Amino acid sequence: MKITLVNPPYPPSVHSHPPFIPLGIAYLGAVAEKAGHQVIAIDCQAEKLSYEDFRERISKTPSDIIGVTATTLLYKSAMKLITIAKEVQPQATTILGGSHGTFWDENALKEYPALDIVVRREGEMTLLELTDKLENHNNLNSVLGITYRDGDKTVRNADRPFIEDLDSLPFPAHHLLPLDKLKHNGKLLVPLVSSRGCVYWCDFCSTVRMFGRGYRMRSPKNVVDEMQMVHEKFGVDQVTFYDDAFSVDRNRVIKICEELHARKLKIMWDCGTRVDMVDKELMQTMKDAGCIAVWLGVESGSEAMLGAMNKKIKLDQTRLAYKTAQKVGLITIANVVLGFPGETEQSAKETVNFLKQLNPDDVGFYVATPYPGTPMYEEVVKNGWLRI
Repeated sequence: MKITLVNPPYPPSVHSHPPFIPLGIAYLGAVAEKAGHQVIAIDCQAEKLSYEDFRERISKTPSDIIGVTATTLLYKSAMKLITIAKEVQPQATTILGGSHGTFWDENALKEYPALDIVVRREGEMTLLELTDKLENHNNLNSVLGITYRDGDKTVRNADRPFIEDLDSLPFPAHHLLPLDKLKHNGKLLVPLVSSRGCVYWCDFCSTVRMFGRGYRMRSPKNVVDEMQMVHEKFGVDQVTFYDDAFSVDRNRVIKICEELHARKLKIMWDCGTRVDMVDKELMQTMKDAGCIAVWLGVESGSEAMLGAMNKKIKLDQTRLAYKTAQKVGLITIANVVLGFPGETEQSAKETVNFLKQLNPDDVGFYVATPYPGTPMYEEVVKNGWLRI
């Protein structure tokens, strides 16, 4: 099958960060290629493609399947691409994947007639089974993890179980992407995911519904194998871990560090985790193995707001984590959520003052947004606060 995977452009009027490697597309491309399919990736963000640019590109890209990924911010942009794709290649099956489609599946099919199928949650095994059914013109009613159009009806099949053996997945197919256009200051920064899922569930986050309330881990060897591969194949000297909480399993992190030392692999890396999942010994071990920075979730400087968010941390834990990381010599980046339901001017000021005390090297401020799939979304809808 000829499969085209697409990363949609940001809407013209919104802020966008510099383009990063779309890891989901790279994983899907890898499993599809391994199964013998022909895969092409179109990264509209990296290539700065407009909708008309995409129309021209897709018209010259014969496809049996056209799959587009989307977060909530990129949903309407993704659906414009799917509409264009169906116009120029009506024979192709159009698929929406990613977090927004997972929680907006039936709505998406109602809103956009050009969309054929939504792949929910993890997409690798679903894409393989779906491709097999489409290639052989078989019914889709047994494919777990999809919502699809069947005549005038919308059919929502049961969820697919999560992939337990993450080591069984091939490494992401970076070669499908325009890597030269993904460099920052001439440097390629490669993301890795060493685990999926989370053992906590903050109310502003959809990770648990997307990847499960549990912690599925790749083995230390498998993780370092990928680090070594991108270092040797692409000359990468720094990677960033996209795990929701990298140090849930402290012993595994230590084994990853030991593996890096054993191979004498000189590669810098950074990760994000919770303030209650680090200590001095662990962070020193990480630094000695090449870690240069940690993203630590502060979220708020108000105990009341932390409680409202279901964050399950205390301010003293945050103070200790930052003080320790700074003593060890790690760059510290604070993640902060402002405007969560219950936020007041006073609690926001408490957060700003708390950040001054912590003195991180950088801060990422995020406006609390009721993304579909989050407990926050359910609260906002329940109370009639959602404005569309």
